[in-house]
Amino acid sequence: MAEEIIRIAARGDGVTQSGRHVAFAAPGDRIHDDGTLEHGPHHQAPPCRHFPECGGCQLQHVNDAAYRNYLASRIQTALAQHDLVTDIREPHLSPPNSRRRATLRALKVGQGVLLGFNAAKSHRIVDMRENHILRRELLALLEPLRRLLAELLQPKRTAEVQLTLIDQGVDVLFKNVAADGLQSIEALSAFAEDQGIARLSLDNGLGPETMFEPNPATIEMSGVRVPFPHGGFLQATADGEAALVAAVRDIVADTNSAADLFAGLGTFALALPGHVYAAEAGRDAALALKRAAPRIAVDHRDLYRRPLDPSELNRFAAVILDPPRSGAAEQVAALVSSSVERIAYVSCNPATFARDARTLVDGGYRLEWIKPVGQFRWSTHVELAAAFSRAGGSPRGSSG
Repeated sequence: MAEEIIRIAARGDGVTQSGRHVAFAAPGDRIHDDGTLEHGPHHQAPPCRHFPECGGCQLQHVNDAAYRNYLASRIQTALAQHDLVTDIREPHLSPPNSRRRATLRALKVGQGVLLGFNAAKSHRIVDMRENHILRRELLALLEPLRRLLAELLQPKRTAEVQLTLIDQGVDVLFKNVAADGLQSIEALSAFAEDQGIARLSLDNGLGPETMFEPNPATIEMSGVRVPFPHGGFLQATADGEAALVAAVRDIVADTNSAADLFAGLGTFALALPGHVYAAEAGRDAALALKRAAPRIAVDHRDLYRRPLDPSELNRFAAVILDPPRSGAAEQVAALVSSSVERIAYVSCNPATFARDARTLVDGGYRLEWIKPVGQFRWSTHVELAAAFSRAGGSPRGSSG
């Protein structure tokens, strides 16, 4: 007797009708009593030699159709826990080798360097010799980085390498990499020049220090070049960013007054017409957006400590929310007492999004639709953009 895998659980296991969890199973596979897994139509050969040892991917064994279904089902399951349903649009899926940022771990062992992601559920580094998710510009730096770090790292000392593809090339930030003496500084400079690095910086606990930056580091968003701070946040892929921006513009339509809350570098604010207010807690990001777009009213503001109150929100016809994984409970509580007509909620955590969606619906908003976005291909990480509109009547807490 065999049981069929009917869905993929949140952490990537296949699940049967009886609730049995099976590692590395795809919908349509069959699990036999002896533990043998019979592959079905949605099972594919993982493209990378490091799967499943490397913790960077959990779902390389499922095809695109099953992966898109997984993205949608994660959101549906989160909504169901709060008695919510809505239209789930066709998920956007970023293609292989499209991720433009990565944080790698490095460790000197003998005369060489291990460089890659941590193994699944472990701090052990998988020495990356193949990768199907990162942009080619990042992958081209792996061997040069190994050679450089072999000179700079102390034995058995772990370092971190942040790589981000920006307008001028790759922005490289080393953490726990010391440049002691002229020889180390010359090695860093030679690496940066030979590889055409956009910017090279070191951070040993006191903040990033720029070592090489021939031209000011920028990132273009909606046709505007924004100064790129050290360790700045970008959406993982350019096409994923475009999908989220398109969804947000669809939601807010042609409104002439909008607030972008948790604005970052202005991913959404820069794409909006009319009067735009942007609130961001990160000082460097807020300053960068203010420099790049004087037309936007940028507010350096911690929305967890000081969310916009209803009287401030009432100035806007639309609000964009793009909070961290913990969600935006404090700001959502103020929104339900406001007169804001439309909300575009961008989330990287279906669970906290569903919690906040329940609050908005209870406060008089209608959840119209959700667009899933799979920027972290073959991972269990899910992003989304959701459309809310006033269902009619006065906001909760008003006298009207």
